[in-house]
Amino acid sequence: MQRILIALVAFALFLNSSPAEEGWKAGAAAVTITPDEFFWMAGYGSRSAPAEGKQTELFAKALVLEDSRGKRGLIVTLDLVGIDREFAGKVTAQLQSTHGFSREQISLCTSHTHSGPVVGRNLGPLHYWSLDAEQQKKIDAYAEVLLGKIGAVTGEALATLAPARIQAGSGKCTFAVNRRENKETNVPASRTAGTLEGPSDHDVPVLSVRSQDGALRAVLFGYACHATVLSGMEWNGDYPGYAQTEIEKNFPGSIALFWAGCGGDQNPVPRRELPLAEKYGAELAARVGDVLNAHMPELKPELEVSYREIEAPLAPLPTAEEIKANASSTNRFEVARAKFLIRKMEEKGTLDQVYPYPIGVWNIGDSIDFIFLGGEVVVDYALRLKRERKGTSTWVAGYSNDVMAYIPSLRVATEGGYEGGGSHVYYGLPSLWAESIEEDIVTAVHGLVK
Repeated sequence: MQRILIALVAFALFLNSSPAEEGWKAGAAAVTITPDEFFWMAGYGSRSAPAEGKQTELFAKALVLEDSRGKRGLIVTLDLVGIDREFAGKVTAQLQSTHGFSREQISLCTSHTHSGPVVGRNLGPLHYWSLDAEQQKKIDAYAEVLLGKIGAVTGEALATLAPARIQAGSGKCTFAVNRRENKETNVPASRTAGTLEGPSDHDVPVLSVRSQDGALRAVLFGYACHATVLSGMEWNGDYPGYAQTEIEKNFPGSIALFWAGCGGDQNPVPRRELPLAEKYGAELAARVGDVLNAHMPELKPELEVSYREIEAPLAPLPTAEEIKANASSTNRFEVARAKFLIRKMEEKGTLDQVYPYPIGVWNIGDSIDFIFLGGEVVVDYALRLKRERKGTSTWVAGYSNDVMAYIPSLRVATEGGYEGGGSHVYYGLPSLWAESIEEDIVTAVHGLVK
């Protein structure tokens, strides 16, 4: 009888030590991706020469989460203006073959700094297709180096995988301003008077990774605002870079990873001076620190990941004659786009009426809905999804997996302007989005969450 009791106790101990009770595991790593040589910078069409110096390092960082069932998710953050579909495909294929991640387990997030290098064909008419062969060669060479570094930093993050406590919270930071509704020169007085116009999203989502003894190992945080404080000729991570550096200084031994929210129509104002980038970075880091130093609910060791590409419809396409006429435009970016579209028509015989738009959704701990949207998404998407989902427990990243164009809401598309359609020429799409774009994306998000 005693042997039976011992066996039962041993079986109970086995059940209590099963994977369902083991909790989270996590690992994080960082690597510099600052180019070794100076070539073209991404984000502004007004630049007329390659980079001339370096003010800060640029980084690729990887965070791996593994739940109690062994299900994994990988977030890679990049101090870059964006990546295109082709480069994202190379990255995910490499991560699948080298590290065993499936497509839905991978989320690639960019900070949208306008003081980093051109990567591949992202913003093709603005950069790659408007540059000479020497610059194109340097851009292609950098993309290959970057691909290798992303694979390497992911391997390093996997190597540090260890038991962890995962917690989440949300703070507030207010330097983002709706740039469609507020003239930059009027912002200081308007902010003081409390009369800023238009929607903004000032939430600061924070996910912390702590070891079992409570030591902070990694911080994942986001903010919805363009990284356009700076417009100089030196490599610089802009305010997201300074925020990450400040957090790592304030919490030694941690790795800070930034993702850009739905800031397509949001600017840091005032701007254009280096001290302001440092100031906003310090301010954002302080708000992240407030969350880390307060009570943060611990998340259950459960992770659900999903990914889908929808056929996002475009408005009626231009005719071949219209495209050929644009190839003779006095606008060099219009010419670059037209020549690209002509090549596509010659290769395929036609242009696509839809675009494969990427949407990822992670549910972390049955508490956080983390939504990853491609493109330069305007703030209306984040505000709507928060209303329709879980408030500040709904995190919406833009600039994820593929930055192919601005993504206007129906309101912004109807109003027009730069975010509503004027920016399309710089990305190379043949026409604007159809007016159904907002509903198509939001419906797909809800479907993936369910």
